[in-house]
Amino acid sequence: MFFHEYPLDEIFASVEEAGLGGIEFWVETPHFWLRGLPFADLDAAVRAHPALAPITFHAPVLDLNPCSINPRVAAASRQYAVEAVDLAAAVGAEVVTVHPGRRTAKRRPSAYDYEHFRTYLALLRDAAERTGVRVAVENMELTVNSLLSTPAAVREVLDANPWLSFTLDVSHAMAASPGDVGQYIDLCADRIANVHLSIFDGGKMHLPVTGNRYASEVVRALAAAGYDGSLTLEIEDRNFLHPLSIEEKITVLRQEREFLEDCLP
Repeated sequence: MFFHEYPLDEIFASVEEAGLGGIEFWVETPHFWLRGLPFADLDAAVRAHPALAPITFHAPVLDLNPCSINPRVAAASRQYAVEAVDLAAAVGAEVVTVHPGRRTAKRRPSAYDYEHFRTYLALLRDAAERTGVRVAVENMELTVNSLLSTPAAVREVLDANPWLSFTLDVSHAMAASPGDVGQYIDLCADRIANVHLSIFDGGKMHLPVTGNRYASEVVRALAAAGYDGSLTLEIEDRNFLHPLSIEEKITVLRQEREFLEDCLP
């Protein structure tokens, strides 16, 4: 969402100008999504910025729910996720992050919801095996209807699905408890394929990490656990005091990079 308004080539160029070494491409980026997912444009952006390769992907999530009580919504959600894996493979991406879905009603997930989740994972397993792309399920915020919002729940799913990887969302974990981030790392470090890095503070999610001591501790804990994959900055630009220009966004990313480089041993 940090570059929500911009065309693909400008997004990729801005991330590279900030000195970052990768990008997580969100399939629902409007300039791509609303024009019918023009593969040639995305492929051209990836090829024009080899310094960002291999990129990672985030499957569509808006208005979607693979565990929906509405069978058409559930089917469409699963299909979009499988198509995201195929698209990722076509542009050389190595990891696709997916959301696990949720119970439609604001109630604890039922056996029906978990059965839908298993169906979803089976389709993703087939796509992962067919393409060689790693599929990584993301931990969600701790809500009553969430399927995967605790370290133990994520570990249970990973144990049941040896092919599946994990995307650690630090802000989601912090919203439940700052200690949960360490538990996720302790329990699931062997399967982490991507990290969505940001801070939760004062009720706001996806804040920048620059200057935050807790963020530096998380980065060091990941390094100590042997993690050497992507650190994806997931920053909500609406949390800033004024709308940021693209130049200001590049500056924010550059500062984030410099801070993270200082955190690493």
